[in-house]
Amino acid sequence: MLSEYATHLRTVNNKHGRPYQEKTVNAYTKAVRALAQWMDREGLSGDFSTLDTDTLNLFFRAYHDSHDRGGTNTVQRNLRPFFNWLEDEFDVANPYRDKRLQKYAAPVGATPKTLSSEFVIDLLKVTGNGHPRIREFEKVRDHAMIRVLTEGLRAEELLSLRLDYLHLSQGLLQVVPLKDARAAGEGRIIPLQPKTVIALTRYLRAREHHKLSGSEWLWLGSRNRSRLTYSGLYRMVNRRAKDAGYASVSPHQFRHTFANDLLSAGVAEGDVMQVAGWKDPSMLRRYAADMATTRAVTAVRRMGDRY
Repeated sequence: MLSEYATHLRTVNNKHGRPYQEKTVNAYTKAVRALAQWMDREGLSGDFSTLDTDTLNLFFRAYHDSHDRGGTNTVQRNLRPFFNWLEDEFDVANPYRDKRLQKYAAPVGATPKTLSSEFVIDLLKVTGNGHPRIREFEKVRDHAMIRVLTEGLRAEELLSLRLDYLHLSQGLLQVVPLKDARAAGEGRIIPLQPKTVIALTRYLRAREHHKLSGSEWLWLGSRNRSRLTYSGLYRMVNRRAKDAGYASVSPHQFRHTFANDLLSAGVAEGDVMQVAGWKDPSMLRRYAADMATTRAVTAVRRMGDRY
């Protein structure tokens, strides 16, 4: 049943009329697997179509006991399309239409975690710090990827980069739209830091010796493996964090840090939104909230004596 559901997701469009991204398919099926594992532990017989509202409430309660409220909210949201599919495909009652289903709201006031400048600097150091004598493909690639992450790209945007999206002679790269809220013909231009341009130039030089150098995709796997995936990016960032003596980190935290860096430097909010690809100012406020007090204190102190 799970296999059929995954096939269904890959062959239909979402509510915006666009195909589901593979990351979304994985997230939805992961939630179903969590439900299946709980059913096995509880010794429940039958398949998913036999689940009623009371049983699903027991699952969410058990999941909440071993996860936080935000994680439970995510699983609950990711299971909704599955039960909609069961309703359509097998003509069974949908627990999500029952008012007795207990809902787990996302934590109120949760803000993204901004990375410290020391953390980013240490990650760049353990990947060779962009030294021209470094010839190891993996280090050169990882250093370039971390540099590009500091430019505020979403993980999916970084992984979707193609060679012809780079305009290094102008210090720019092009990002194609991924979010459903943006028109298909839209895109945005990312101004790169000088060191990012250098890191990408050195990576391209190292990439020429890769077995799959003819691929259109920018980021290639180590040991002559093909295009890098999100799991590969996640493992790389956490491996480098461990090398530098830190705990785990999410690639998306670099985007939070990017927003804070630009606002701290005095870049106008509208300009930050343009570069980051945000249409709604509330997104900028959410991403920047983590260090808002620090920025405010720094700005006031910079003024010195006012009287």
